[in-house]
Amino acid sequence: MTKQNVVVSGMMTKKILPAKLIAVGETELLKDLDINGGGLISSWVESMRASSPTHVNSTPLSHDLSFSKQASALEMFEQIIKASKGKQIVMFLDYDGTLSPIVDDPDRAFMSDSMRRTVRKLARYFPTAIVSGRCRDKVYSFVKLAELYYAGSHGMDIKGPTKGSKFLKGSHGVLFQPASEFLPMMNEVYNTLLVKTKSINGAKVEHNKFCLSVHFRCVDEKKWTDLAHEVRSVLKFYPKLRLTQGRKVLEIRPTIKWDKGKALEFLLESLGLANCNDVFPVYIGDDRTDEDAFKVLRDRGQGFGILVSKVAKETHASYYLQEPSEVMNFLQRLVTWKRLSLRR
Repeated sequence: MTKQNVVVSGMMTKKILPAKLIAVGETELLKDLDINGGGLISSWVESMRASSPTHVNSTPLSHDLSFSKQASALEMFEQIIKASKGKQIVMFLDYDGTLSPIVDDPDRAFMSDSMRRTVRKLARYFPTAIVSGRCRDKVYSFVKLAELYYAGSHGMDIKGPTKGSKFLKGSHGVLFQPASEFLPMMNEVYNTLLVKTKSINGAKVEHNKFCLSVHFRCVDEKKWTDLAHEVRSVLKFYPKLRLTQGRKVLEIRPTIKWDKGKALEFLLESLGLANCNDVFPVYIGDDRTDEDAFKVLRDRGQGFGILVSKVAKETHASYYLQEPSEVMNFLQRLVTWKRLSLRR
């Protein structure tokens, strides 16, 4: 059982279960890579290839929508609004690939000024949270909007608005860090990985506080096997860590029962909306880690997920948008609709 670091002002958290050690099933959409077992490195590399949206085996959405069984959120906008009638919309947004384009250097994943203005307007009408695998402080430095909720480290580092939000309950917001005891371990693994991956050109290790990211977007595909060997050589000594893959990135996280889906549920609880029938959560994300949140919404039968992707993927999301520009278009339409509805 892990310890939790929780500070909540004026908000109830009694229904949030303690973080527990878990074993993730092989049948889940987001699979763990075998760290300590006898799995072959080749299986790691195949998973790394499969996680790449630009790989030659990927299928463009425009050519094959039957696989994903999704409809465009822009084309279905009126139906979406109809479904949300009389309900409180709550917005959850991933950052990389959703609010900003995917770039070679993760430190330069800047969002545009127009996207920032759009998100600021969105937060005036709806409770809005950024849910990212990034360090919370890092994603805040990109977004720079104090009126939002931020959930960094795949939801393991949550903080509420510091000012400017009419949806904030109590004098201050939320601080929730269910994996706080893992911080020394993450620091140790980070420093070791820096040394181990130094010889692999293009590899970048990013410290996201309660999780680590090993980016291989700029690594020659012929060197992916070498990178997998180095990462595995480190993680085999840390059985309490799990490894998953995202978009040209290996994600290292504590083996606790906490993810973006749990973060979504925690934030709804913090807003006093967890058990409301008139809440309509909307989660927009592009990464495999966002599937945890998409699945939560499907299981709840409330709201929906929107996958951001140009290629067909198996997903728990109900709709798709192809790129950040379409995300901005969707958010702008949502703001315009809400503004006009308040004038009636």
